[in-house]
Amino acid sequence: MKHLVYIYADESCLGIQYTDRPSPGGAGGLVQVWKDERWVRRDYWISEPATTNNRMALRSAIEPLRALKEPCRVIFTSDSEYLVRGMREWVHGWIRRGWKRKGGAVENLDLWQELVDVAKRHQVDWRWVRGHAGHPMNEFANWRAIRAAKEQSDSGGLVPSSFEEWLEAERQKERYLDFFEFEPPPRDDLQSR
Repeated sequence: MKHLVYIYADESCLGIQYTDRPSPGGAGGLVQVWKDERWVRRDYWISEPATTNNRMALRSAIEPLRALKEPCRVIFTSDSEYLVRGMREWVHGWIRRGWKRKGGAVENLDLWQELVDVAKRHQVDWRWVRGHAGHPMNEFANWRAIRAAKEQSDSGGLVPSSFEEWLEAERQKERYLDFFEFEPPPRDDLQSR
């Protein structure tokens, strides 16, 4: 039986409005598994000194999927339509056409190919969530990504999570008061093993 893993990811690219200087970027997220009647959570983040939002969205998926030690069932949630639609809809056609789009070359081809390669060992359900709409895990992933972009830092893999500390700080600002961080996964997710 494959482990059920939830990944919440986001990306950030700072200063993309400027054409005369590089745009530093970051990607980050939260990986969680329901084990022994509790959530086990890990964080990750990476950065690049000159990049784009789309490149960082792809990296936000590559890093945690590669870090999983065995094949898993993954529910991957991101606010990047580029990433989610790409993996749900576009890559299958690109692969059939020899990694070409109908309109020409595939942008970020190296990362798309890498993502397809690391994702194939898992059973991934790609889910989209509206960004900046109050989804606590997505907002945490966004915070991680922005911080990585600003600091140009890298977690070096999955590390103990600071989600609960972040959530407590947000609650001091009266946010996410109705979110229960210890609630088990939805039955529908568990039943589709």
